[in-house]
Amino acid sequence: MMMAGLRERKKEETRRRISEAALRLFDERGYDAVTVNEVAEAAGVAKVTLFNYFPSKDCLVLDAVREDTAAIVAARPAGQSPLGALRAHYRGMAGLGTGEVDVEALLTTIRVISASPALLAGVYQTNMAQRYELATALAEAGAGRAATLLAGQVTAAVTTLQEAFFHRLSTGVPLEEAGRLLEEEVELAFDLLERGFSSIEGDES
Repeated sequence: MMMAGLRERKKEETRRRISEAALRLFDERGYDAVTVNEVAEAAGVAKVTLFNYFPSKDCLVLDAVREDTAAIVAARPAGQSPLGALRAHYRGMAGLGTGEVDVEALLTTIRVISASPALLAGVYQTNMAQRYELATALAEAGAGRAATLLAGQVTAAVTTLQEAFFHRLSTGVPLEEAGRLLEEEVELAFDLLERGFSSIEGDES
């Protein structure tokens, strides 16, 4: 068991080293100008090792901002509503004032994405795919014909909350304060979404 734990820590360290090297290079020279070989060299790993952790170049950046909301819904505890599971997840995200978040790395990631048309397109495609996966999960959870619209509302609300959070950090709002404001906004947003979901359930019962 100790050896397994050590291997996992070494894997996590390697993944973090690759991510840090990639972000540094992308921020300095632009995502499109940096090759995978250069990232591997900067991280001190072989190219094949890099691809073992990040199957494609965009994963070096987008893995940090991808969220599988459909999986969150599917894995919710018995008796918890799908929106309750999402609310709990994003409430946890709002509790970022604990010092565990690397604000500079987070802002660098957003800066790199914003400066790259290729990454912006990747974010859009990822969001579209995840929205439809969320719609399927919500339909299975009882949202019925309104699942696609509800998934769109959830995605739009979360995107708006995240953008506000990133903007506050980028303008110098302390992490603890930005996290507190985000937590309040998460509660308000999901109060509204839960009401809509409850009315849908009532209409289809």
